[in-house]
Amino acid sequence: MFGRAAAVLVLLLLSVVPASAARLDDVKTRGFLQCGIGAGTPGFATIGPGDAWSGLEVDYCRALAAAIFNDPQAVHFILSTTEDRWQSLTSGAIDVLARPSTWTMERDTAMGVSFVGTLFYDGQGFLVKKGAGYASVNDLENQSVCMQANTTTVLNAEDFFATNKIGYHPLTFASRAETIQAFLDGKCAAYSTNAAGLAGDRSTFATPADYVILPEIISKEPLAVAVAQGDDQWLKVARWVYFALLDADELGVTQKNVDELVGSDNSEVKRLLGLADEDFGTPIGLTKDWAYRIVKLVGNYGEIFDRNVGPNSPLALSPGLNALWKDGGIQYAPPIR
Repeated sequence: MFGRAAAVLVLLLLSVVPASAARLDDVKTRGFLQCGIGAGTPGFATIGPGDAWSGLEVDYCRALAAAIFNDPQAVHFILSTTEDRWQSLTSGAIDVLARPSTWTMERDTAMGVSFVGTLFYDGQGFLVKKGAGYASVNDLENQSVCMQANTTTVLNAEDFFATNKIGYHPLTFASRAETIQAFLDGKCAAYSTNAAGLAGDRSTFATPADYVILPEIISKEPLAVAVAQGDDQWLKVARWVYFALLDADELGVTQKNVDELVGSDNSEVKRLLGLADEDFGTPIGLTKDWAYRIVKLVGNYGEIFDRNVGPNSPLALSPGLNALWKDGGIQYAPPIR
């Protein structure tokens, strides 16, 4: 009886071993990372001349590839929609989902995914035409609001308008492009999504100055990277790449000065760059200089933020909550030690 029970237990344990186990080995064998990104979101994922992708989520994937392969170009970018992103991740079609996706309890517990970290702290806002008479969300009483279907945007709007007893008419569309076009065509008084997305979309309009973002932010939108649930090693690799970007930023280690800092006496810098006696890369399947590779080839979090969405980019966003904790924001990483 004991032998039969033990055999049944083994079979049960085997039945719950996730298909994603040993993802890092699969990625290394393949020779490139498969990264799920959004399409046409200025500052986050856009394609330019020579089919070159750029953006905040793109640079995260390049940092992950740099840590694994010492090559930020060892990435295949795969477009993920709001409808297929979770299935693409859990099926193994992509290794990591960098497309901005709000970290919620339902997604964290019921979708078969694990969230890595918040790449961008955002909140839902409303874009309106300047001069239309809307100075506040309260002015949208009985007006139509354009939103993309199957997103937390729709749910947040339902909660906000119901709680504040403001009547409104939601108009939802299958894609982001359709939603924006409906707004530009005058089918609704406002277009609602994450505030950074609104700023990015507005930057592509023929006359961006004709549109304003209302002052109210109605939700918390921690836009996070995710991996398939069940592979602890892969989760740690993806998470510590994110943490290394933040730690490098806090320590002032940049693309420009990283080689100079190889001779630093700062113990934190030495651990980050793989120069200390301790080896933090090998235990998770990476080289000892994994974080040096990230900074040298891609940059730190602040550099990635600045070039893609910062004050001098077309989006002209201030860091806000995305500043480091020491600078008044909430971006924070555990130390490498």
